[in-house]
Amino acid sequence: MKPEITTPEDYHKAWKLSVDSSDDFWINIALTHDWIVRPQTALSGSLESADVRWFEDGQLNLAYNCVDRHLPQLGHKPAIIFEPNDPNQPARTLTYWDLFRQVQHFANGLCSLGVFPGDRVCIYMPMCPEALIAMLACARIGAVHSVVFAGFSANALADRINDSGCKILITADSFFRGTKEIRLKDIADEALLHTPSIRQVVVLPHSGASVSMQAGRDQYWKDLLDQNLPFHFPNQMKAEDPLFILYTSGSTGKPKGIVHTTGGYMVWCGYTFRNVFQTTKDDIFWCTADIGWITGHSYLLYGALLNGLTTVVYEGIPTYPDAGRYWDIIDKHKVSILYTAPTAIRSLIAQGTAPLSGKDLSSLRILGTVGEPINHEAWEWYHTNIGKGKCPIVDTWWQTETGGIMISSFAGVTDQRPTYATLPMPGIVPVLLDEKGNEIPANASETVEGILAIQKPWPGMARTTYGDHERFINTYLTPYKGYYFTGDGARRDPDGFYRITGRVDDVINVSGHRIGTAEVEDVLDEHALVVESAVVGFPHDVKGEALYAYVVCADGSTPDGTFSGELQALVAEKIGAFAKPDKIQIVRALPKTRSGKIMRRILRKLASGDTDNLGDTTTLTDPMVVDEITAGIIR
Repeated sequence: MKPEITTPEDYHKAWKLSVDSSDDFWINIALTHDWIVRPQTALSGSLESADVRWFEDGQLNLAYNCVDRHLPQLGHKPAIIFEPNDPNQPARTLTYWDLFRQVQHFANGLCSLGVFPGDRVCIYMPMCPEALIAMLACARIGAVHSVVFAGFSANALADRINDSGCKILITADSFFRGTKEIRLKDIADEALLHTPSIRQVVVLPHSGASVSMQAGRDQYWKDLLDQNLPFHFPNQMKAEDPLFILYTSGSTGKPKGIVHTTGGYMVWCGYTFRNVFQTTKDDIFWCTADIGWITGHSYLLYGALLNGLTTVVYEGIPTYPDAGRYWDIIDKHKVSILYTAPTAIRSLIAQGTAPLSGKDLSSLRILGTVGEPINHEAWEWYHTNIGKGKCPIVDTWWQTETGGIMISSFAGVTDQRPTYATLPMPGIVPVLLDEKGNEIPANASETVEGILAIQKPWPGMARTTYGDHERFINTYLTPYKGYYFTGDGARRDPDGFYRITGRVDDVINVSGHRIGTAEVEDVLDEHALVVESAVVGFPHDVKGEALYAYVVCADGSTPDGTFSGELQALVAEKIGAFAKPDKIQIVRALPKTRSGKIMRRILRKLASGDTDNLGDTTTLTDPMVVDEITAGIIR
């Protein structure tokens, strides 16, 4: 499908129409997809009543829209290119015909295990084509997939299985990330000791590792297929039937199972994908996110295939076997759109430009970032060294709960601005609120700042928290009645461009000054010795709150006694003396989730001296980092 928005005028016209005539606008967009029963209504319900529904009288099958509908024109086009962890192993390509056959066959296999529409299926797999096939097979049946990132522990896996009541687990023997082997089946077996709802386990022999198989419960992927017919007619699903559950950590309590439904999610993913990335039929799209996170769901899989593109799936890490691996993959597969995280960019900046030597990146035409606000230094490096100064960069803001991109430039169409997400998608009406919930009006002459909220429902928004709708209401719809509460702060300039300043808890009031921690981090990262930083607030007897900075330095650097003073002077110069961190701690690394996000709530607790109540830490990549930081906390 071609983008609907190709000029600035198109954008402004579409945004206005989406607000003034929302139902007509979204029905027209919805009908760019194939429906079994065409919807006659767009939005039902409201944020106030917490019962938002989209296209509820329509019926469809999402897997059909991702695969089957493309076969007449694109059947022999690559749908998935798989790049394994080991560069000495050959890449694997699945055409749309290949994908069609394998999704049908595996869907029939799941049906033979007693999977029906509405059943929950847990997918705990490496980054490989079969993970995508399993998701599409669930969508074809109407089963609800719950993908758990393959880096989670047995306890975390068990918690997610039990919360959603999954009846089937799909996993693999093991896989490698760099030189590290993750023995998935062994981890799954440990989890399965505490998951009474699981009836059957399907195991993909991915690495060839020897695993234990429990008779009557476990069977290999190929054996399941051999027992079943290769044809499966897609089930007719209602637009509001659940499509998937995806867990995201909260500041307290257990992770939240965010529920997305079928029709609205399809429309939102497809529309935002082709318009933000300005896709063409020849694009090779590479999203580096893991399939276990929302970016992998919405853009690596569903957004790309809904639009008939080729999507790249990479199993490994950016630095294996060396720091040039990303650039090798782009060169090898002629990737035209790269969508990655600022964390990955900053990690590659630390390796310098030598790994880029001899790599042909001329196929790239669009770059994107996702997951957190990108700092200015990383944006410039990405633009200059990867985009060669020619590729537009879309700095996308969105969340697991939003289903897809909410604020972003449109590549090469609307203006981009370093560190700014810029403009809302059509259908999105962002507002800035003060602490009392009053809207902060736009000012034609100055930039304003506040709490980012969304005024109207949009098709891709989550519907609930699995099994606990009250928690969903209390988290997202109660804090500011009549709005979706994002939990983020933002700045809006006179042009209407938005810059995300970090979580609301990360907007610190120091002596009456509101300071966005992302802005301070941006300045700290400019120092030649700083690779990455995180700034949080802590209680201060005089100022109310003060700033605490955790700083990661480049390998081999040895900051002297003047280092902290240099950083404070830099902040004073770039922002003002009021924004200087009171405390600066040099750390080996920052505590991060496996999707690359900094776990700021832990850093806030440590800075404030609360070391006994750190909340949910199951998503941390390296829990030892917390102990190291705790030992060095500045009192």
